[in-house]
Amino acid sequence: MPSAIRLGCGNSSRFSSPEIMKHIMEHIASKYFLSIKTVTPLSGGDINKVYHLKTPDEEFVLKLNQSLRYPGMFEAEAKGLDLLRQSNSFKIPKVIGHDTVDTHCYLLMEYIPSGDATADTWESFAEALSKLHSQSYERFGLDHSNYIGSLPQYNNWQVTAADFYITQRLEPQFRHASEKGYNFKNLGAFYKVISEAIPNHRPSLIHGDLWNGNCFIAEDRTPVVIDPAVAFGSREMDLAMMQLFGGFPATVFSAYANCAPLEKSWESRIQLWQLYYVLVHLNLFGSGYLNQVQAILSRYS
Repeated sequence: MPSAIRLGCGNSSRFSSPEIMKHIMEHIASKYFLSIKTVTPLSGGDINKVYHLKTPDEEFVLKLNQSLRYPGMFEAEAKGLDLLRQSNSFKIPKVIGHDTVDTHCYLLMEYIPSGDATADTWESFAEALSKLHSQSYERFGLDHSNYIGSLPQYNNWQVTAADFYITQRLEPQFRHASEKGYNFKNLGAFYKVISEAIPNHRPSLIHGDLWNGNCFIAEDRTPVVIDPAVAFGSREMDLAMMQLFGGFPATVFSAYANCAPLEKSWESRIQLWQLYYVLVHLNLFGSGYLNQVQAILSRYS
């Protein structure tokens, strides 16, 4: 590592080998004309190693992973962040660049310092979310696939909300679960039931993985979202994910409904949309989520 760069000592086991880190830092410094002074690991990354880079004038977030393990992940994340930024809704970290160095890929982004929430925080969040969801397209899907966590997420264009949810969200996860030894009966009948239960919403640009760990409040009190799994889908998916693991007060949903009124029956579909995310967790983390998957299937069968 060049002598001008100081490595943070906290949780140093998260660093790649000194030789690899040196090569990556030299590449980034040269490509983006940066004088990197310190590199400190950040917590919270389950899939990637994440670092805070400081130069004399700027700060950045650097995400690293192995290029063969998650091909195209950072390219898709950069596209997702850019798409979110174009909606002029949330504050989104600017993407500086992404590339491959030896066996590692990286994503370099603007660092946004966090601030404290205020009484108006959730109203601002709801307004930003409604603005994001106001972005639409003629079909459901996206022009590229991306990731949900470390799993591939498919976005082939579909005409209806039900077809998109079934073919691009549920079926791939059920196939993956089957490969892991989890078997579910009568899925064909289940798909028929939910295809009739899902209204044909207009497509909305959604974050796609909107749990409370993927949002925070910036120093200027504006809401920030990160780590997107974007597509043009049903906006109810974002609202359902926000309720799966908690962390959002009831006021954000009432504020959202004031900005962008929901169908009266939307709450009856919350668990249906959550099924996708519970299946993802089943495939990533194991059988602790199996009962929840089965309970949702029973409810809508």
